[in-house]
Amino acid sequence: MLKNNLIFRSWYYFRSGWSMYFAFILAAINTLTVTYFLAIENYPVLKSIFPSFEQYIVIIVSIGIPALILIGYAHFKRTQAYRAETDVWIESNPYHRRMVVNTELILELNLKLIDKLIKISNNKELTDKENKEIEEIQKEIKEFTEERTFDNKVELDYFKNKIKNRKD
Repeated sequence: MLKNNLIFRSWYYFRSGWSMYFAFILAAINTLTVTYFLAIENYPVLKSIFPSFEQYIVIIVSIGIPALILIGYAHFKRTQAYRAETDVWIESNPYHRRMVVNTELILELNLKLIDKLIKISNNKELTDKENKEIEEIQKEIKEFTEERTFDNKVELDYFKNKIKNRKD
């Protein structure tokens, strides 16, 4: 599998390196250079605030970095934007979606099993209803795992139902 994907993996790593690091640094340098030499140098009022390119960089960086950190924080913690991005990623990435669904199933199953184990450890027998419940859960999970593939939308439907049920 790894050998078959080597070209695509390399392409992915190249794009990530380019967009996260190289293009970011070049864009910052380009923005600082263009704004200073095309805008600030031509306006005496701005030139008095930023007398040299080096001072301009120091002032802009000292204001810009904290401002961008706050914007990034707001993006992840205070707005719905990041949640929307994550929803799109889960909808479009079947591997990530499966991991999320599997985790949810495991948690639900573990909670049910812990309830039963506590009862058994207290020397209480499980009722027919509880045994039936375990069998139903087992059957439900088995049917779900046999029905799902990476190509169909069974896991996406499961995921959307879980989100919908939490909001209700």
